Amino acid sequence: MKRAQKNLDTRPVVLSVNHVGKYFRLPTEQATGLKMLFINWTKGIKGYKEQHVLRDITFEVHQGDFFGIVGRNGSGKSTLLKLISGIYVPDSGSISVEGKLVPFIELGVGFNPELTGRENVYLNGALLGFSRSEIDDMYDDIVEFAELEEFMDQKLKNYSSGMQVRLAFSVAIKAQGDILVLDEVLAVGDEAFQRKCDNYFANIKKDPTKTVILVTHDMGAVKKYCNKAILIKNGEIVVDSNKDDVANRYTLENMKADHRDTDNDKPDEYPTGLNERVPMLHVNALSPQICTCDDVFRFEVEYQYDEPSSYYLAIAMHDIKRGGITYDTGANTIKLNSHGHCRERFEVPLTLFNNGEFKLVVSLRTQSNDNPAATDMVAFTNDDNACIFAVRDERNRDYALLNDTAMRIRRLAD
Repeated sequence: MKRAQKNLDTRPVVLSVNHVGKYFRLPTEQATGLKMLFINWTKGIKGYKEQHVLRDITFEVHQGDFFGIVGRNGSGKSTLLKLISGIYVPDSGSISVEGKLVPFIELGVGFNPELTGRENVYLNGALLGFSRSEIDDMYDDIVEFAELEEFMDQKLKNYSSGMQVRLAFSVAIKAQGDILVLDEVLAVGDEAFQRKCDNYFANIKKDPTKTVILVTHDMGAVKKYCNKAILIKNGEIVVDSNKDDVANRYTLENMKADHRDTDNDKPDEYPTGLNERVPMLHVNALSPQICTCDDVFRFEVEYQYDEPSSYYLAIAMHDIKRGGITYDTGANTIKLNSHGHCRERFEVPLTLFNNGEFKLVVSLRTQSNDNPAATDMVAFTNDDNACIFAVRDERNRDYALLNDTAMRIRRLAD
């Protein structure tokens, strides 16, 4: 189905990446002379190992696309960007570009602090392959967008960091190329300048002749600007074309990585939180882990408990980004009598919540011998066997926990 949709796109392909692979040789043993080099060669010791950064990467970008490349640090996306920009050469496969590609891997690279702002614009333009007359045509637009008209004849070293970023970003987006490649450069400048940039990208998105390739960790930007995206993990494309699928999968990958329990690397018999009495305790998602506030999130608690007495499950929902406990069932709310390998299902409505990321944690508890009104914890879930999910709803905001449907502060009439 996905391939059929691609074939229906009649716009010209401006970037084609076909089965591209890239590896680097990392030295492992250095030969101290020709004799050692010969001995290593006879033993089959290469003195290096190959680190495969990208494997069989294939995708197309059409004219007019706002194309997102997403991946966690170390996934290979920066290497891919340098291959696209011609900084690296692929070890396998091919890359073809139609039109003038203007790469901005890092803002301000090539700027000289001893030169004026004006001189740096011409220097940067020359490094990007523009002629002096082409830079002349772009110059006024660059300076106007950066709002630095009065400072262009001052040396760059006298600019504030914010002014330098504005100038570099203005050169980036005002360069008159056919394909603009941007690496993590959207969140620049103060709030007013960011709004200006936002308006610019909204307009360029409407221009069918301009193509933008954006590498970013901001999934809001992917959903807002991009019409297509890919997610790279361990040097391979794991999600292709659907920007919402890419953004949602990336969110889950980050939540899993951020809350991985490092204690489980220890050579203990049981993972952290578990023991001989409760050797297994998991919270498993039954619903999709990216939800809207209209959804009800369903999950199950799977565990092993063989003792004959009754016991309790306590469930808490933690707010990962904002911190704190969003909800807690209490220490002895859910009383159970099943034994052995058990599964209990639950659900939580999401109507109240703004966008956010949440974690469901569970503890198994028994009645306290010392205090009839209390319970003692027998086992609990660690980060590896808890359950994470996210609320992503375009009607919501990201800051506060409760959305405007759940609560709104109203001004009283005089």
